[in-house]
Amino acid sequence: MKHARIVFEGVEQAATERDGRLLLGDGRTAGFDDVLWLPPLAPTPRPRTILALGLNYADHAKELEFKAPEEPLVFVKGQGTLTGHRQTTRRPAGVSFMHYECELVIVVGKTARHVRRGDAYDFIGGYTVANDYAIRDYLENWYRPNLRVKNRDTCTPIGPWLVDAKDVPDPMSLDLRTTVNGQVTQSGNTRDMIFDAPFLIEYFSRFMTLSPGDLILTGTPDGVVDCRPGDVVVTEIEGIGALTNTIVAH
Repeated sequence: MKHARIVFEGVEQAATERDGRLLLGDGRTAGFDDVLWLPPLAPTPRPRTILALGLNYADHAKELEFKAPEEPLVFVKGQGTLTGHRQTTRRPAGVSFMHYECELVIVVGKTARHVRRGDAYDFIGGYTVANDYAIRDYLENWYRPNLRVKNRDTCTPIGPWLVDAKDVPDPMSLDLRTTVNGQVTQSGNTRDMIFDAPFLIEYFSRFMTLSPGDLILTGTPDGVVDCRPGDVVVTEIEGIGALTNTIVAH
């Protein structure tokens, strides 16, 4: 099932997809163009942990002239970075290179601690799409990213759907694609991750507790290009959804 969170007639609520429309909690339906899309994540009783992988595709590491990591290169993001489908992301004035990153997102489904790789999928609740924008002007070194690269408000559109894990039989064989103003600029497949989903669940849960609703952004393949104000960027993952975002000047 595909889950969403939306605002309809001034009320925030959960919704699901049915026959090309949104089925609301009160039984009414709404069109995709009639709502404000939010990140498709249920509220959590505690602050959500957002873990993100850098250089998790060897071709992207090569593209950026970095050596592919031998251990996950991970950074933490704040919830203020998240925004929804069909929303805008601000490009700061004066920067020379700001690019998208189409990423499969793992949404933790239940508390995970010391999980074995073979059991990892039991702890995944679902998947969604993220576009984890980065500003290369702010990148300092290998031990990146500093706060301005990856922790700016609105820099991480996510959605439109949260797809139940049981409806994604092979998350490690999904095509990824990005278009800018309708032109394909990035393509790849999750099979090319250096560290796959089961590895990441096992790796993180060795030293920290993963809680329901926590997110793991799994990195992006090569093919990033500079995005300017007015550009419409669509990051799409097979079977998960197509996330639309527009760049605006700030």
